[in-house]
Amino acid sequence: MHSPRATRFICQQCRLKLQQPLLNAERGIKYPYRTFKPTFGRYYSTNGAVRPFRLAVIGSGPAGFYTAYRVMQKIPGARVDMYERLPVPFGLVRYGVAPDHPEVKVWNCQDKFEEIASSDRFEFIGNIAVGTDIPLPQLVHHYDALLFAYGAAEDRKLGIPGEELNGVYSARAFVGWYNGLPEHADLNPILDTGDNAVVIGQGNVALDVARILLMDVDELRKTDIAEHAIETLSKSRIKGVSVVGRRGPMQAAFTIKELRELMKLPSVSFDPIPEALLPSNDQLSALPRQQKRIAQLLAKGSTNSAVSATKSWSLGFLFSPKSFNVSESNASALGSISFTQNQYKADVDPMSRTAGVQTSPDAPIVESATALAFRSVGYRSTPLPTLSDIGVPFDTQRGIIPNDVYGRVLADPEELGPVAAPQPVAKHVPGVYCAGWVKRGPTGVIASTMEDAFATGDAIAADFKAKAPFLNSSTGEDSGDGWEGLKAELKMKGLRRVSWEDWKKIDKVESDRGERVGKEREKFESVSEMLKVLGE
Repeated sequence: MHSPRATRFICQQCRLKLQQPLLNAERGIKYPYRTFKPTFGRYYSTNGAVRPFRLAVIGSGPAGFYTAYRVMQKIPGARVDMYERLPVPFGLVRYGVAPDHPEVKVWNCQDKFEEIASSDRFEFIGNIAVGTDIPLPQLVHHYDALLFAYGAAEDRKLGIPGEELNGVYSARAFVGWYNGLPEHADLNPILDTGDNAVVIGQGNVALDVARILLMDVDELRKTDIAEHAIETLSKSRIKGVSVVGRRGPMQAAFTIKELRELMKLPSVSFDPIPEALLPSNDQLSALPRQQKRIAQLLAKGSTNSAVSATKSWSLGFLFSPKSFNVSESNASALGSISFTQNQYKADVDPMSRTAGVQTSPDAPIVESATALAFRSVGYRSTPLPTLSDIGVPFDTQRGIIPNDVYGRVLADPEELGPVAAPQPVAKHVPGVYCAGWVKRGPTGVIASTMEDAFATGDAIAADFKAKAPFLNSSTGEDSGDGWEGLKAELKMKGLRRVSWEDWKKIDKVESDRGERVGKEREKFESVSEMLKVLGE
């Protein structure tokens, strides 16, 4: 997924905030209009000793970095240790943003993250999995607060027959595969069996998948796409992609930017949408800006004609998958998909973003022959091992850590929902917070994740100012040592921590590899390759 390009970040106000250099405490924290010198006597303590406030961040993607930035900005002298299970940082920015959008990775994100990491109040602890390498009860003993920002590690399944057939893939796994995520390096999608593919779901990830399948491979060679993906895509026979959703065009989750990019792909045509599904002129004028622009783009279609184009794509609306069906020639492979047709529920406005649908009772089942399908119906977070051991619940239904919408973790799942003001609530687990997808679910783009992370950072700062309870407040048994109190024991276990300096060595080698073949970088596709750079 990508962030919108209306601006290089979002609004001017947020850009000003993010342009503030994060200097260390001794030099002060520079603000747009003034310079604030922290008062060192205000450092936090649960046992009477004067020392910095310490925050452990679990996850090194946008949510983790933006929350760390906010806390370091607002709490004088605060120190942040960021834990990441992989040897490399940036999470979704490195492994989720499409390779043909380097501006999102570099201009919008990585430059800022590099600035945050350059502070001597920040520590990166890569190649360490919290929950397994470090049980959470062991971790919390060394910190004042804990932030969960580890994203969504799984995709949602459709739960229909045939979902495990060869040729049916998770869009999340496919995105990870072409972006070089080690856990999906061996996906090896079969792209040379048929000439068409079906993507189920109509969010930005679904359109990313369609675009990568249809793009000129020579254009992709210039990006940081994984080399194994280039080799497979160069042999692809895919000429057409259908992106299918259960609701209508005005309920689709993709953004203007994603749609426009697909419409403008060279030598790729777009199959027209039935006029009955699009708003009339009167309806169009009453729509919000985004829906209006999407409707206009859909009505206009592509400038490439079907006659001259070599590939094509389409959007199918009001269809729900019923089953994946086996191929007549191979009992373990996909041969077709059965869809039920939907209709809008009675008394709903088809132009409304929230319009609901139901199965059309008399409509026949629609069969679509294909050997390749991707499910793209959302991601989901999962609980970390030992999460419950520190009194943190997990809402398995929603795939989130229960919170008060400001990022304070709630001990009682029944307390989910907004509170009157951003103040601590009775059911808050002291010192435990969340941000990003594990906080609100897998929705939005990087810009919305930034705003969400800022809200959590503000909540942590507000609790600090209000002298609210944090980790170990009731016992006073915290060491306050952070990573320093853990590293000796983990070294004895034979675990190899990757520091920020280590990451920069990996980064340089990847960049050098890319330069030799005319691209920004050539990513390592396994953890062992990354560690080999460090002499492991």
